[in-house]
Amino acid sequence: MTTFEVIALIVSGVFVGFINTLAGGGTIISLSLFMFMGLPADIANGTNRIAVILQNVTSVATFRQQKLLDTRKALWLALPTVIGSIIGAQLSVQIDEATFRKAIAVVMLMMIFFIVTKPDKWLKGQVKLQEMKVSPLQMLIFFAIGIYGGFVQVGVGYFLLAGIVLGAGYDLVRANAIKVFIVLLYTIFALVIFILNDKVNWQYGLVHSIGNIIGAFVASRYAISWGTGFIRWFIIVIIFITSADLLGIIDIRGMVNF
Repeated sequence: MTTFEVIALIVSGVFVGFINTLAGGGTIISLSLFMFMGLPADIANGTNRIAVILQNVTSVATFRQQKLLDTRKALWLALPTVIGSIIGAQLSVQIDEATFRKAIAVVMLMMIFFIVTKPDKWLKGQVKLQEMKVSPLQMLIFFAIGIYGGFVQVGVGYFLLAGIVLGAGYDLVRANAIKVFIVLLYTIFALVIFILNDKVNWQYGLVHSIGNIIGAFVASRYAISWGTGFIRWFIIVIIFITSADLLGIIDIRGMVNF
């Protein structure tokens, strides 16, 4: 590995860790860089999970320190997500994802409508929903999200935030704390699947993780001071960029290949 590659992996990791902690979609940068550096798409997909785990260990620890994580509710929501992620990871080593990615991009763009037209639900939270037990419907929704997350990871944060905010009643700051906890748990299981199928490059993954940890720490440390309003608009911008890439309107991989 050259000095340039090490620097590229770490610097890009800072941006990825920051974006993934506050919103989602940063994985596109990771996958693009890995493939530019010569990794096949399936190995890039597996290698990315190393950085995802380590960035979320950092985020979870920081959110817990600030008493923003509802661990009990997070565990209940994580259970079906973990099960789904195992299935998704198995599928990812044998199914073409091109059409699936385009469909997801359309759904993500639809989410912007709800974020813009119903800001109160995203900014203030709903205490009554937070106090309710996790319903079978919520379990099913998070199971489906887990399948997608295990399959490709890109943009899974948006769907988790939607489920946690609109379904469980948390504001964006606390929802992000639960989101990173769920992603941490299910990615551990997904990574095992990729390891068993020899789809992980540990050298690239661990070096990239250095930057991810830094970005995740900054995002989780200052999320509460920036407030839900900032996070809401940050998410909207990142959704537009991620969706444009998934639909082929822009080419983030090409941008990385400077």
